[in-house]
Amino acid sequence: MYLEHFQLRTAPFSITPDTAFAFASRTQQDVLNTLLLAVADGEGFIKITGEVGTGKTLACRRFLAALAQRPQEYESAYIINPCVSPRSLLLAIGHELSIELPADARSHEMLEALNTRLLASAAADRRVVVCIDEAQTISADTLEALRLISNLETEKRKLLQIVLFGQPELDRKLARPELRQLTSRITFQCQLQALTAAETERYLVHRLRVAGHTGAELFAPYVARLLHRVSGGIPRLLNIVAHKSLLLAFGEGALRVGTHHVQAAALDTPSANAAGLLAVCAARMGLSA
Repeated sequence: MYLEHFQLRTAPFSITPDTAFAFASRTQQDVLNTLLLAVADGEGFIKITGEVGTGKTLACRRFLAALAQRPQEYESAYIINPCVSPRSLLLAIGHELSIELPADARSHEMLEALNTRLLASAAADRRVVVCIDEAQTISADTLEALRLISNLETEKRKLLQIVLFGQPELDRKLARPELRQLTSRITFQCQLQALTAAETERYLVHRLRVAGHTGAELFAPYVARLLHRVSGGIPRLLNIVAHKSLLLAFGEGALRVGTHHVQAAALDTPSANAAGLLAVCAARMGLSA
């Protein structure tokens, strides 16, 4: 591995969402601010969408971390695999909220237990927030079950707030006529966007700094621009190509990443080729290494 060669403590471009490496791009910060505002206002449904690799799971974890810093005000549940039956989703939410339920509990029993638990939280003036990742995989039946549990409320406020994180397919699913009642309850929504070229340059520097790099510049500005072009500014794809570029530079004994390293890394990454093949060809013809 190249850690010692580039004077790093840890790998800077892992694709595992890690809040320690979180980069506050404009849309990432907009999403976090919107989520905190929405839950403070007590809104029922909130929707966050973004293409694959734009940082939805990271945004979700940053949000949950922010809620965890205020335990007197918020309780949270995180559902990572919502592609389940309505009953299984109720069980999962109950488990996250430490509700003891027998495995053979009926739906009405689960709803009663959930309502009792939520009323207790409301009496303690705590809001309960359920975050559901990969929400585009939820079936129509399970989405309807979510709508029904969102009906749990007092005269003054909702007992449960639900945040859906999903790919654009979630929008198409929610556009179905049979889901219009749920769609009408979505009061806040945001869409995560790719990084700009300027953000990409700052992103690379940020992640290297968090990983412990203090030495000379590893990605010159023109190399960072090429990385942006071949990745389309998608953070996950940017991490993959940057990691491979560092490996290639290490293999040559180079102390900086050159355009030829990025070109080779992009050509070895099928998902980057479609977005950046023209950029690679242009770089081969014009940019210096």
